[in-house]
Amino acid sequence: MSALFLGIETPGTGTHPASWRRPDSRAEDLFTANYWTEVVTTAETLGFDAVFLPDSFALQEGGPEVVRGRLDAVAVAARTAPLTRRIGLVPQVPVTHTEPFHVSKAIAALDFASLGRAGWEVTVSTGATEAAAFGRKKIQDAASLWHEADEAVEVVTRLWDSWEDDAEIRDVPTGRFIDRDRLHYIDFEGDNFSVKGPAITPRSPQGQPIVTVRADDPASTGIAVHRADLIRITAPDLPTAAAHRLALRAAIAEAGRDPDAVQVLLDLPVHLADSAENAHADVAELDRWAESPQRPGPSAAGDQRESSGPDLPGVGLRHVGTVAALDDLLAEIARSGIDGVVLRPLALHAALAALTAQRTSTAAAQHPRTLRDRLGLPRPVSRYAAGAAL
Repeated sequence: MSALFLGIETPGTGTHPASWRRPDSRAEDLFTANYWTEVVTTAETLGFDAVFLPDSFALQEGGPEVVRGRLDAVAVAARTAPLTRRIGLVPQVPVTHTEPFHVSKAIAALDFASLGRAGWEVTVSTGATEAAAFGRKKIQDAASLWHEADEAVEVVTRLWDSWEDDAEIRDVPTGRFIDRDRLHYIDFEGDNFSVKGPAITPRSPQGQPIVTVRADDPASTGIAVHRADLIRITAPDLPTAAAHRLALRAAIAEAGRDPDAVQVLLDLPVHLADSAENAHADVAELDRWAESPQRPGPSAAGDQRESSGPDLPGVGLRHVGTVAALDDLLAEIARSGIDGVVLRPLALHAALAALTAQRTSTAAAQHPRTLRDRLGLPRPVSRYAAGAAL
């Protein structure tokens, strides 16, 4: 890559459970279309390459002081698609209680709506709450969940290929809209799914929208190695992140894939303010709010706690400070060999405001392009087309 791929994850008002209590959180607008269109268009103006939209079939964990409820990530992405020109739109779609046929159609439709900027982050549903919401199966262990996810990805990607690019002939004189010889049954038989196909949606602008998997444990890492175009990781420090990337690239090569066709993105929680001191004070206040149901008054100047740092066990690398210091860290990450970063703001609007104050717009100077183009990945030929490599 010539430049660090830069994404941003947008979990409601922020990743910190008390972020909604900040005066600038806009929590009152959280379930409106304008909230999300402004977040995504701002991210595009700031030059982000992709926005990652979290989703789940479970309510957020925590007590009554935690934000509860969420909108559908694919629907949010679709709403923002016509208002943006270049930013990638990557919603999470859980597969544990979802039919892959529906996932295939939804992401392909998003790829059409965005003119080739769609991705899909594969997730699983681990809890009893999600299982009870659907009532079709019991909870599964990680190995079973990700085996099912592996089959789901296989079905979805086969369905994306089941229409060849030139299947729509639209021959008015003969009245033939499609060439039936260029539609293909996928005939998938697995442990969890039996899908004949073909899809009901034509092949989308990217052919294969970008598949993302977060490598959190051995089960998900195995699927990431075999299936993902983008792999998200966490790490306590940069040397560990770089070593993890090298290990993933070796595993990808061993699986028979080109490591250069897969990019590894480091998750980076951030909180941004006009000074490092103010940023740390903000995080300390968020932590106090999360610990107490009563919103406290302003903290005393001497009552500040440093944010959890990367030297603490179980805590990943993160940045609490200024935009300038963040830029320095991003440059260091790029030098380490990591392919990209996904910022995870503790307080979303505070981060966007800080970035807007320090950076000029870069989106207007860049031409629209597909997410595959941005990643330097070719548009694949349908596996069912005559002469396609198997």
